[in-house]
Amino acid sequence: MLRALYSAATGMKAQETNIDVISNNLANVNTVGYKKSRADFQDLMYQYVTEPGAPTSQTTTSPSGISIGLGVKTATVQKVFTQGDITQTGNQLDVAVEGDGFFQVTKPDGTLAYTRSGNFQLNQTGQLVTTDGFSVAQFAIPNDAQGITIARDGTVSYKQAGNAALQQAGQLQAFRFPNTSGLRASGQNLYDETLSSGTATTGTFSQEGFGRLSQGALETSNVSVVEQVVNMITAQRAYEASSKGINTADEMLNQAINLKR
Repeated sequence: MLRALYSAATGMKAQETNIDVISNNLANVNTVGYKKSRADFQDLMYQYVTEPGAPTSQTTTSPSGISIGLGVKTATVQKVFTQGDITQTGNQLDVAVEGDGFFQVTKPDGTLAYTRSGNFQLNQTGQLVTTDGFSVAQFAIPNDAQGITIARDGTVSYKQAGNAALQQAGQLQAFRFPNTSGLRASGQNLYDETLSSGTATTGTFSQEGFGRLSQGALETSNVSVVEQVVNMITAQRAYEASSKGINTADEMLNQAINLKR
């Protein structure tokens, strides 16, 4: 009977984690470049009363045995890097990645991070930066630049007053990883490289299997509100079912205790 109590409790705990993940997805439904998370679960160890193949007589064996599971646990909470919708903004410094690839970001302490969020701005020195002021490119654009153009391959060009010719400022490089799910989400729309993600591969947008850039557009969150609400309802019902299992086991224990009365 105690097995039922503990197994049901692990189910409730697992669904609490599931709800936490779903709630965070819904909270970031309008976050540029956000990638939804997914909780994966696996069953815990089993207690074998009878092993499969155990002899049942001199000439026969048990075809399946008797095993009782001891609950569930959260195996992973991973990011799902599917493509988000592309929304046109008309802002010349907004850039969306269509396909694979990340932008590289330099944090104030000099460490590197990666992002899919392309809502860039210019700082006081003309560098492309994130909304938090983190540098995206080492090159600078003159203060009097007009008509900034970001090509599909990441080439950044501009015009200056009195000169109709495009002048190249530099190029945004593309980065990707062997295992994107292994990246560590650090907040601020940034991801950190880990041993699990593998080392970043540098390349050029629109080439070598990298995605292409779309200027004047942003990649929206890949969260589907309908999907997440359905998942939340399913998780809530599973939580209720597990709590019902605890109540049932408690009632059975109570009846067993009161048999003498």
